[in-house]
Amino acid sequence: MGFARACSVALVGVEGVVVEVQADLEPGVAAFTLVGLPDKSLVESRDRVRAAVVNSGAEWPQKKLTVGLSPASVPKSGSGFDIAVACAVLGAAERIDPAAIADVVMIGELGLDGRVRPVRGVLPAVLAAAEAGYRQVVVPEQTAGEAALVPGISVLGVRSLRQLIAVLGDEPVPEEPAGGPGRPDTMLAGLMVPGAGLGTGLAPPSDGTGHPPDLAEVAGQGRARKAMEVAAAGGHHLLLTGPPGAGKTMLAERLTAILPPLTRQESLEVTAVHSVAGILPPGEPLISGAPYCAPHHSATMQSLVGGGNGLPRPGAVSLAHRGVLFLDEAPEFSVRALDALRQPLESGHVVVARAAGVVRLPARFLMVLAANPCPCGRHTLAGAGCECPPSAVRRYQARLSGPLLDRVDLRVEVEPVGRADLMGSGGRGESSAEVAARVREARERAGERLAGTPWTTNSEVPGHELRTRLVAAPGALMAAERDLERGLLTARGLDRVLRVAWTVADLRAADRPDASDIAVALELRTGIQRGVPMAAGAP
Repeated sequence: MGFARACSVALVGVEGVVVEVQADLEPGVAAFTLVGLPDKSLVESRDRVRAAVVNSGAEWPQKKLTVGLSPASVPKSGSGFDIAVACAVLGAAERIDPAAIADVVMIGELGLDGRVRPVRGVLPAVLAAAEAGYRQVVVPEQTAGEAALVPGISVLGVRSLRQLIAVLGDEPVPEEPAGGPGRPDTMLAGLMVPGAGLGTGLAPPSDGTGHPPDLAEVAGQGRARKAMEVAAAGGHHLLLTGPPGAGKTMLAERLTAILPPLTRQESLEVTAVHSVAGILPPGEPLISGAPYCAPHHSATMQSLVGGGNGLPRPGAVSLAHRGVLFLDEAPEFSVRALDALRQPLESGHVVVARAAGVVRLPARFLMVLAANPCPCGRHTLAGAGCECPPSAVRRYQARLSGPLLDRVDLRVEVEPVGRADLMGSGGRGESSAEVAARVREARERAGERLAGTPWTTNSEVPGHELRTRLVAAPGALMAAERDLERGLLTARGLDRVLRVAWTVADLRAADRPDASDIAVALELRTGIQRGVPMAAGAP
């Protein structure tokens, strides 16, 4: 009787569980049994592995073969277990040394000809292996760069099962020819998910020249540009309202350009989510810039927060993790889908419960809502001929519920662009690089103040801390307290005004917010004029 074991990883959301793949050979009628809660694609690995082993020049054992996936209580899905199953079988047949594979984590799909094909989720799988104490992993050659992002892990990228058998047996490694120049690489197909929207969540659309959108291209809109700067500096959610053609979408598409680059830990979090979702671009194993996700207004609740058949898959809120989630024509989204965003806006993650299991997905994003004032969009334009009855306007605006808007820190009305601004006679606005420099400095000030705490931006600081430890200047809160007594602010709204005020103070390099900072935060929150300068770049 022969026995051998190898290791692989089962992904549950963006978290991994190390699975021990055990192979047992017994005398009897030749059969192949796979146990341990495999799904359909994993059950089919029996045929893939058998053909791959034979076509790699190894002999398939003609005995009763049982392969067990332990722990058996964890559901396993996907084709990433193929390499581990093949090596466990070859170890049990003594084609390779069982001790050489006992503590090696193997991730990859096998083709019938023995080639190793890449699979999704390599980064979170290797992270799970590292946390479990493993130090050696075998992955497809195309994803070796992604696996190498995890520190302290020895990565072996292989192109075929023949190469892996030779490495494990200390034999000469055969050369495997790559595809010819100019030919499409079919091996990369495993990294893409049909219907996942390739490229969704990675970057805002460019202008066709390959250059990212720049804030200097936006005509006028000084108040909205100031709100964008505050939103980027503190991570505050933003609502842009105004008539069609005023520039709401242009502003939102340029928000990622002024956000600071992701830290190493944030890059790993974002890359792990995109790897699992199947939208990680080949050749770019690490995402260093803030992602941008703009789902269509017909998106369902499951597509926003996560869902799908079997275990839930990341939704738009997770694809926008550490980046921007832009909901254009926000009132056109279903009320059910919009209200599902209320919990991740507060917690920074989403817990999706389905019959197949419960998955916790990261979802700390900066939300930007864009809305017209009425169904025709001309309600706020003088002499534009809006024919929407008052009841239709109220119903349209009520589609954004009060609890959702209470979680939005900044509310700005985008005015129509004037002739002087549009034709250039009003002067060119600041570029994204100039605004990004101020945002980066403000983030650094906030980071120094919040050092030693679990928070990194002002939008994450709890209200209790803002009222006890991080207090504003004496007498600065008088206007906010009056609005609270009048019912213009809720308790949550007061906390969010304080958070915005700290961000405004950071942008002007102040030690703490004063009455003018509170006035700017109140104006951005309520829309009521407070007589404070709101031009972009103003202190």
